[in-house]
Amino acid sequence: MLETELTLAAMAEALAKSADYRVLRRLVRRETFAPSTGQSTKTGILLDVETTGLDQQNDEVIELGMLKFDYLPDGRIAGIKDVFSSFNEPTSPIPPEVIALTGITNEMVAGQRIDEIAVSSFADDAVIVIAHNASFDRKFAERYWPVFQRKAWGCSATEVEWRKHGFEGSRLGYLLNGAGFFHQAHRAIDDCHALLEILAFDLPTTGTSALAVLLEQARKRTMRVWAEQSPFDLKDLLKRRGYRWSDGSDGRPRSWYVDVDEAKLGDEITFLKTEIYLRDVEPRLQTLTAFDRFSVRA
Repeated sequence: MLETELTLAAMAEALAKSADYRVLRRLVRRETFAPSTGQSTKTGILLDVETTGLDQQNDEVIELGMLKFDYLPDGRIAGIKDVFSSFNEPTSPIPPEVIALTGITNEMVAGQRIDEIAVSSFADDAVIVIAHNASFDRKFAERYWPVFQRKAWGCSATEVEWRKHGFEGSRLGYLLNGAGFFHQAHRAIDDCHALLEILAFDLPTTGTSALAVLLEQARKRTMRVWAEQSPFDLKDLLKRRGYRWSDGSDGRPRSWYVDVDEAKLGDEITFLKTEIYLRDVEPRLQTLTAFDRFSVRA
């Protein structure tokens, strides 16, 4: 067996050196990453939920996975501290399409509950919670476990410009493939381990880890700009610029809106004045930080 593994490893190494082949290796979990060498560290959590659907107000969590890790001042990951994984039985059967996607069956979650006290204790010392679609995961997490309402959050899907760094897209599978790996997708804790490997990856464009880039962006304030009462026939122009639609059902304005870096606010207001309203306008603005960004409370 060992001889076979060595042969396969040698073959993979030879193929990787050729410009005509790309080699993907199965992701193997590891506990340690960069040595701390006595430096102070901070603690972060990677979080992923599997749910019965996409409705953040009515669908239910069926699995919660969390991975707690330490990171150094320069954004390098030092190592894993702990993991948390638990099922939750929903009030209605899991839809067949969710079973097909996640592999989580009604039998697996039967009688299972996620302990709120255990979740709160696990997350208590984390200074940031990161999800690979924080606008989705944060809303579910806050609904179930109030501890996440007071945490800073980061989004590894949107707060790193992956295409600028040479990746084909921001989906976790694309990122893993770009880094030379593949893994078992759509199980919460497996996705957390995969995401940790991606955040530990040194980006060739910056020479720093992807986590360092994410943390720098998460620390910035962003501005939410509301294009209220904008002309209907200009909706495609707004969509092309990155605006999203709020239907007003959650108490927010019924309007198109976009989130921009604070430094780009002037450019966005100029766009609205010259391209949308054709007059002076003072749009509704919201200031967002990592403590309320991606939250339903925003």
